[in-house]
Amino acid sequence: MTGKESSKKELTPKENFSDWYDNVLLEAKVADDRYPVKGFTVYTGWGFSVAKRIIGMLEEELEKNGNEPMQFPVVIPEDSFQREEDHIEGFSAEVFWITHAGDNLLERRLLLRPTSETAIYPMFKLWTRSHQDLPIKMHQTCNVYRYETKATRPLYRGREFLWNEGHTAHASYEEAEEEVRKAAKIYRSVYDRLGLSYIMLRRPDFDKFAGADYSIAFDTWNPDGKVNQIGTVHQLGYNFAKAFDLSYEDLNGSRAFATTTCYGMGFGRTLAATISHHGDDHGLVLPPAVAPKQVVVIPILFKGKSEGVNEYAKEVKEALEAAGVRAALDDDDRFSAGDKYYKWEMFGVPVRAEVGPREAKNRRVTLVRRDTFEKVTVDEAEMLEKVNELFGLIFENLRDRSRKTLESLIVDAHDMDQLRVYMESRMIVRVNWCGAPDCAYNMKDLVAGEIRGTRWDADEKPTGACILCGDEAKYVAYVSRTY
Repeated sequence: MTGKESSKKELTPKENFSDWYDNVLLEAKVADDRYPVKGFTVYTGWGFSVAKRIIGMLEEELEKNGNEPMQFPVVIPEDSFQREEDHIEGFSAEVFWITHAGDNLLERRLLLRPTSETAIYPMFKLWTRSHQDLPIKMHQTCNVYRYETKATRPLYRGREFLWNEGHTAHASYEEAEEEVRKAAKIYRSVYDRLGLSYIMLRRPDFDKFAGADYSIAFDTWNPDGKVNQIGTVHQLGYNFAKAFDLSYEDLNGSRAFATTTCYGMGFGRTLAATISHHGDDHGLVLPPAVAPKQVVVIPILFKGKSEGVNEYAKEVKEALEAAGVRAALDDDDRFSAGDKYYKWEMFGVPVRAEVGPREAKNRRVTLVRRDTFEKVTVDEAEMLEKVNELFGLIFENLRDRSRKTLESLIVDAHDMDQLRVYMESRMIVRVNWCGAPDCAYNMKDLVAGEIRGTRWDADEKPTGACILCGDEAKYVAYVSRTY
């Protein structure tokens, strides 16, 4: 029987994304948005276990790249924050200020970090004397705080969110450019291992990170038709180095400014994408690499025919764990097999191992894929090989489905009427664009879709005039609705 047949209640269909998503977060113990401060979300056990594995993937790759793990204070003094003009203009409206300690007014205001450039680069200055001290490369996993004025949604948009940020300083602009490419490659490696599909876009100058020369973003699709920005990489050039006097003595004995980069991966948004791309009407469907439990073993008991079933189920679980598989045994006799199917399907465990009297007698195991519910029965000696094979097949299926969905959502519009129709259908639309900010702003007013940018990893040439003003197009831009 399938999980749907055995479930006590029906999950809201995924086509009703908002209700489906909120239901899955609670029932699968991913996150709880009922904390008594709006915009602040509690990561609960199963969800945070998935997030920790994503964090581990990224941190491992960053440290291979030479980024040292660090942890900076959460507070930034006001005078440091105000050093870079574009930066303060970009973030000042979102800042949480600390003005008092008890009843005592602080001598200078502090703020909770909205991002950490203005906390980190004063320390980079202290650590940099000559070219021999460069490059400096670090990363930290931390929470940041922004008073979002838009509607909040757990994991997608909050006022406190969990991310990893990397910061680097280099002796030349060319070295910083190479770091941008390395960071983008690292992020791709993590998203690819999660089976996510995305487009890499260079943000238009009016939408780049405050204080950057340019910004690259990873935009991914979402079932409700809004794109979800899951990571960004920024070339900061000399802007922050000049603001913080981050300079060094070069080979000629002269003073030169360093160049800096920064990059951030939002773990909430990455987790939300993993849930939303792969989940179905039964709940989560997790890639095996990040599933807290990869196999759940369920004894199937029949009255008068259960001898040896629980004992054999324990042996199966122990054999899986001995081979490095994260396994769980659900032998709680308060619940029926159908109740257990419902629970573990909701949690998205990649493989279910069913052990009944027949399996126990013949030393066999019935394996059920979470993504397709296909079953196969194998001998105990073949179990480990088959489980690992299924892990690979499940991942490939999730990855391919995500990619096909993204491809189906990307369309071309050649006039504003067509663009309007596609925006109402929640597509990701390619258009010819002259590059003028006014055209982008007017387009947003007319179709409620934003110009997200131009491809960073592909050279796309316009084939006609700007879709809005009719002037010569310089770019192929992507337009979509967004969180």
